Amino acid sequence: MPSHVQAIPLRFQSRWARFAAVAGPGMVVMLADTDAGSVITAAQSGAQWGYQLLLLQLLLAPILFVVQELTVRLGIVSGKGHGNLIQQHFGRAWAWLSVCTLVVACIGALLSELSGLAGVGLLFGVPTSLTMTGIVGGLIIMAFTGSYQSVERIALGIGAFELVFLVVAWRAHPDPAAMLSGSLTIPWKEPKYLYLVAANIGAVIMPWMVFYQQSAVVEKKLTPFDLRAARWDTAIGAIVTQVIMAAVLIATAATLGKANAGANLDSVQQIAQAITPTLGEGAGRTLFAMGMIGSALVATIVVTLTAARTLGEILGVKHSLEHAPWDAPWFYGMYSASLIAGGLFVASGVNLVRLSIGVQVMNALLLPIVLGFLFLLARRLPEPHRLQGGYAVVAGLVILLSAGFGVYAGVSGLW
Repeated sequence: MPSHVQAIPLRFQSRWARFAAVAGPGMVVMLADTDAGSVITAAQSGAQWGYQLLLLQLLLAPILFVVQELTVRLGIVSGKGHGNLIQQHFGRAWAWLSVCTLVVACIGALLSELSGLAGVGLLFGVPTSLTMTGIVGGLIIMAFTGSYQSVERIALGIGAFELVFLVVAWRAHPDPAAMLSGSLTIPWKEPKYLYLVAANIGAVIMPWMVFYQQSAVVEKKLTPFDLRAARWDTAIGAIVTQVIMAAVLIATAATLGKANAGANLDSVQQIAQAITPTLGEGAGRTLFAMGMIGSALVATIVVTLTAARTLGEILGVKHSLEHAPWDAPWFYGMYSASLIAGGLFVASGVNLVRLSIGVQVMNALLLPIVLGFLFLLARRLPEPHRLQGGYAVVAGLVILLSAGFGVYAGVSGLW
């Protein structure tokens, strides 16, 4: 066989092999982005407003990519975590401000994820205390016995269950004409609508995503040579997460939003009953549980690791899964303590839907701090990776509009 015939498949094989080696942080953080709180926010959006928030889900995909691409660029080029970079360029006080913002977001997200998992347990008659014991114990064992690579693979495997929401949306038989007309109807003057706009923005662009992905590419030891593959990893993840969000919204709008428009969802059980009637009780409940478990578990892993890593960075202690527990006691201690505290709080009883939507609105209100530092740091990178030129203008506008509208919609919706 002529040599030039063999060259093409070998080249593609090499390219795909390199992508497979680099990919992971982007997909993990994006699957975590479609967490329990995000699923609940999308479900509430469809139940209360039909398809009127569907267009927003699609518009948020490129915005999400722009934000996380800057994160990837910072981590790969600098080789440092986000907290370390802020401390290096702006001082310790600003670093602590940013980290405190992160911790608040992580605590809110952790409670939301664990509450979602507790709700899934209740679907099958499992007491919340037993669910929390199993989840918290399992995640602590995973971290104590695994490396970053093994944790990443576990997170990707768990997160893949979120794709069942596409099946749920398809089986809900949405009306294409209603989807188009509804998505183009935007009641900007309605405070309750704006509140859910803010919740959706906060559900997609979260402070902990910036810190996690930057630390992940550093821990994975990616280099500037890997930047293109890491961008593709992030872009694919951004599309997947928003398709899942749109699927949840469509499924809810086509069922509960159609039969009982404007209804409030007060529990995971109610959401499951609303979006799975056409699948039958057993199959519908199982598929919904798989999707919720995938979304909540991968997000629990991400937010807990993010808080422990970033606090470790600022405190100047070892903060990586590559270190054994006895070499990084602060890191593993903070990781375990946050899981245990969150599990105990959720076991005490909490309204999942109100908590989850409130957490997403809080994320939107915190965006100016997180995205502001992200933009300023990207402008300080060395050539040729510095954020500059036309793309800097685009990124700046995306960040300004996202943060500004998130705060505006959040404040407006609270009144």
